[in-house]
Amino acid sequence: MSMPGYNLARFDFVSIRLAVLCAQTGSLTTAARQCNLVLPAASRRLKELESATGSQLFERHSRGLSITPAGRIFMRRGLALLQEMDGLVSELVDLNQGIARHLRLFAGTAAINQFLPPLMAEYTHLHPEVQIDLEEQVSEHVVQALREGRADVGVFVEGPDTDGLDVRDFRQDELVLILPKRHALVGKSALAFADALDESWVSLNPGAALLQQQQSAAMAAGRTLKLRMQVRSFDAVGHMVASGLGIALLPKAAALPIVRAMQLSWRPLKDDWARRQLKVGIRKEADAGVTDFRDFLHSSSQNAKAA
Repeated sequence: MSMPGYNLARFDFVSIRLAVLCAQTGSLTTAARQCNLVLPAASRRLKELESATGSQLFERHSRGLSITPAGRIFMRRGLALLQEMDGLVSELVDLNQGIARHLRLFAGTAAINQFLPPLMAEYTHLHPEVQIDLEEQVSEHVVQALREGRADVGVFVEGPDTDGLDVRDFRQDELVLILPKRHALVGKSALAFADALDESWVSLNPGAALLQQQQSAAMAAGRTLKLRMQVRSFDAVGHMVASGLGIALLPKAAALPIVRAMQLSWRPLKDDWARRQLKVGIRKEADAGVTDFRDFLHSSSQNAKAA
């Protein structure tokens, strides 16, 4: 593979960090101070970086700096480079402390809230030389991270295109309706999702499998989901429902503790799509260490089914 036609000697991590901080703060003075640089040296580094990239990263004005489109690209990629360097240093330190391997696990909120913590604890007990680095992402982003090599193992709700990946069943969950205690829809029998579409809804942020399933089901019923607000976590969903801001769907195993703690009500759904399959995936060329962790998660799911 041919290398880019850049003079790599003109790039260094101090200058990259300086540019990222300039983008984040809008101030060369502030960025220079955080990099322990005097202002003239920081200004020279920024100009040299722009010369090396052949792009103007910032527009200078009396109030500070304004980032250009090229600067936005540089900030995103530069931040990723700095994070990778931090990860490299961290793994080398860990190696000296007996940790021989980091496994990058990306997972959706449903898997983290219901299944993964005790399994991660058991695996690291069995393999103390392995550290599992967990990152929470919506299901689509989990699959994307697997494809791009940013994740070693991914756990996600069935739905995204997984062509080219090695995917196995993980666990199943059930979505249930959560409601304020005195809501008109409170009841014990299963309710059709379509019968709740006159209500205002609280759900997760865009890209979440849960939100996509709700929107698809509403569309199939010829209706629109009246989405009042979107939040990042199941707990936040519960707080919004408890405040009377809407009703919501959550996986049952995660919902019941929230229902008890916040004095809410819950009700099952009739709809088949409310029973979901979670998957665990890796790349087909994954090494033995990654495959071993995937097999551990997969075997735990089979043991759970048997139980």
